[in-house]
Amino acid sequence: MVSATLIKELKGKALQLRYNLLELIGVGKAGHLGGSSSLAETIAVLYFHKMNLDRQNPKSPDRDRLVLSKGHAALIQYAALVELGYFPREELKKVKSLGGLLQGHPDLSIPGIEAVTGSLGQGLSISVGMALALRLDKKACRVYTVMGDGEQSEGQLWEAAMSAANFKVDNLTAFLDWNKIQATGPTKEVFSIPDLAGKWASFGWEVFSVNGHDIGEIIEAIEKAAMVKGKPSIIILDTIKGKNFSFAENNAAYHNGILDEAKFAQAMKELDAQKAGLK
Repeated sequence: MVSATLIKELKGKALQLRYNLLELIGVGKAGHLGGSSSLAETIAVLYFHKMNLDRQNPKSPDRDRLVLSKGHAALIQYAALVELGYFPREELKKVKSLGGLLQGHPDLSIPGIEAVTGSLGQGLSISVGMALALRLDKKACRVYTVMGDGEQSEGQLWEAAMSAANFKVDNLTAFLDWNKIQATGPTKEVFSIPDLAGKWASFGWEVFSVNGHDIGEIIEAIEKAAMVKGKPSIIILDTIKGKNFSFAENNAAYHNGILDEAKFAQAMKELDAQKAGLK
């Protein structure tokens, strides 16, 4: 049972990540609000509770690794890394700007980033290689990989899935952000893949399905996945694209949308109301 105190603390972290998203996107600049916000709770749990990290040494050989395969959601990762102190807060306002540190997709020049991603389907392959290398080095570290549901139509992803099962990569936990909407509309209309849980199980993975906005369920699934031996695990996160921003929820327009001053003000007001509710 996850304590109420921990859940409240991590809800606060997820809320702060969403505030950071608004700071990153700002007014009049396109940003991936939808698929970043759907991951806020999971990223909060990983970076501020589960992952073994050294804030003073982002490249510690004993660190856990997180690979954001859906690299277009890099903003939610930056939102967490700045809270860890990996780079100055002023960098948030310079994202995707000449001379700024933070790119539109994860880049190895950014402290805390483990892989260059964004070409969908490649992150799981990278993660399998990392996990195998850690096993060869007899390291107890874990690798976490976050994929999108639109990404599930990529062939390389399924080659990696088969390889992970074949080589019994049990120090790898993947997450599938099942927010059901990709850049151009509902995933079931663009490229339907029925029964994702059954498909992953058929590829030899241990499958857990949770409410991707429930902190307690996410923590318990991660702990169960860590106990699985002899095969990799995947946690399917049932999420809402644009979660906690009413105008963006389940709205493909905010996959990579632009906030005008009115929408930005509305978003801040909605987060402030949620913050008041946490007290």
